[in-house]
Amino acid sequence: MKVLVADDDGATRRLLESTLRSWEYEVCAATDGAEALRILEEGPRPDIALLDWVMPEKDGPEVCRIVRARPQTVPFYIILLTSRGGRQNIIQGLQAGADDYITKPFDPDELRARLEVGRRIVELQRSLAERVQQLEDALARVKQLQGLVPICSYCKKIRNDTNYWEQLESYLSDHSEAKFSHGICPECYEKIVKPELENLH
Repeated sequence: MKVLVADDDGATRRLLESTLRSWEYEVCAATDGAEALRILEEGPRPDIALLDWVMPEKDGPEVCRIVRARPQTVPFYIILLTSRGGRQNIIQGLQAGADDYITKPFDPDELRARLEVGRRIVELQRSLAERVQQLEDALARVKQLQGLVPICSYCKKIRNDTNYWEQLESYLSDHSEAKFSHGICPECYEKIVKPELENLH
């Protein structure tokens, strides 16, 4: 999982990079808010962004507000890292669009635990997005079966979108996830199969 570390303080940034790599995260870095914003907007977007609150160009909360205001096709998790404590600052950071908040100096165990929370949430969001896409695809296939479908009165073949006549089961297989097994209904057995069997004797 890829983590963006954005901090204008070189020592803190290098410490975070080294720590995250030791936890087997892929790491990219930004030295100010503008660079962090570019990475988050241009992609490939990191899965988690660890943003310092006070940075040149744009601060952490401003970066949060900008990226959250734009359509998101890929979910990601934002953690603000700052020396500012207090309830009001925490509320301000979360209202800006951050998902979590850690105060400096950070405890490595706490940071690791919060990153794991971010990882789980991102993975869950992506799993849900995949399920939604699958449902939308299934709904689109169902909609293809709606409307007027030309069917032959004699052989029961269906005329498809390319004006080609094909077997009913082939048409339904192409336009849905239905699978077919063949059998004989009681009416056909009495009318067709039974007389044929009697003729064999």
